[in-house]
Amino acid sequence: MRRPLLPLLVCLSPALLFLLLPCSTGAAQEESWEDYKDGHQPPPEPKCTWECVLFTLQWPGGFCLSLNNESLCRIPESVNNWTIHGLWPIKAHTCCNCWPMFHSDVQELEEELDQYWPSLLKTKSRFQFWKEEWRKHGACAACVEGFNSPLKYFQICLKLRHHFDIQRLLEDAGITPSCERLYKVGEWSSVLDPHLGNKTEVQCVTDDQEREVLFQVKVPLSRNLTVGCDHHGNADGGPGLGPGWSYSSGHPCPPGVPFFYFPVNHQQPRRPCG
Repeated sequence: MRRPLLPLLVCLSPALLFLLLPCSTGAAQEESWEDYKDGHQPPPEPKCTWECVLFTLQWPGGFCLSLNNESLCRIPESVNNWTIHGLWPIKAHTCCNCWPMFHSDVQELEEELDQYWPSLLKTKSRFQFWKEEWRKHGACAACVEGFNSPLKYFQICLKLRHHFDIQRLLEDAGITPSCERLYKVGEWSSVLDPHLGNKTEVQCVTDDQEREVLFQVKVPLSRNLTVGCDHHGNADGGPGLGPGWSYSSGHPCPPGVPFFYFPVNHQQPRRPCG
């Protein structure tokens, strides 16, 4: 069932009433760049080549297993819930690399971003992570007015995170992290699909013991944030580890193979069950 999220966002914040309107031109476009940083020319008016975005939420207890180095991952003590991995336009071929992001752009959201969009890598500060997500994905989404600044992009992502409260949905259905219990894709789909749409993808990683471990959930959304957009293709959502590191972006959890939903272990993030 397709449900537009825009009414929800508008109810949460009247300021969002205009956010997801199509790109404007002329004087209206110039006005939208008024708060661009002093000394920098605004980027040219972008052209949208994408129709769908993937809103991806990751489970920290599984994310760390996607890294090939045990010492690379960290989970802040305050993080015990699903976190944002990213909001990634699909087939965004005309991204603008000319729009830098500054710390002041998201300063008012910093406390909330720390909780719901933390960096889980020791090699990447929180702001480096957010800046990279804006450069790789946010600037590609900026052709839609609702995303056409770092502040707006991150505001929308946070509102989506609050709307898609996966942990609450799972807990209400009796699905909780465990070192012993195994789950199947069908169980998760029966809980999540009524709220996230039946095109939602539950992804796993394979750990060093060849076990399937829950990693993240990808929710396809249309440009106006309607659930269930038909998409063909992927967006690169990797964490940008740098030379010498490898990373698994995950794969759909095999329907016939049970998987683990490991708990978060702050002391041993890559070996949550010892």
